Amino acid sequence: MNLRRDVFQAIADPTRRAILILVATQSMTAGAIAANFDTARPTVSKHLQILTECELLKQEQNGREVHYHLNAKKMKEVADFIEPFRQMWEERFNKLETIMKNYKKK
Repeated sequence: MNLRRDVFQAIADPTRRAILILVATQSMTAGAIAANFDTARPTVSKHLQILTECELLKQEQNGREVHYHLNAKKMKEVADFIEPFRQMWEERFNKLETIMKNYKKK
């Protein structure tokens, strides 16, 4: 059975978000990533597979090792999708702040 992975389902998992944070600054091998978690290596490998299928991570072969690194282009797509919502909530909070300031003055 071939499941289509959704990027938002992938980042919904806290372990996968932690993996993205780990590789955001430097590429890492699966073993180095797994060393940061108290779970079995096959579990971390499954998370890496999902992140790779969603194109949030890229694999780079370096000799016998595979290094994982963040796919900035895909992360920008996620950020671009979220940006209008962030702007909307920022505007709402700014309006609420203005209302509260006016309320305190009275």
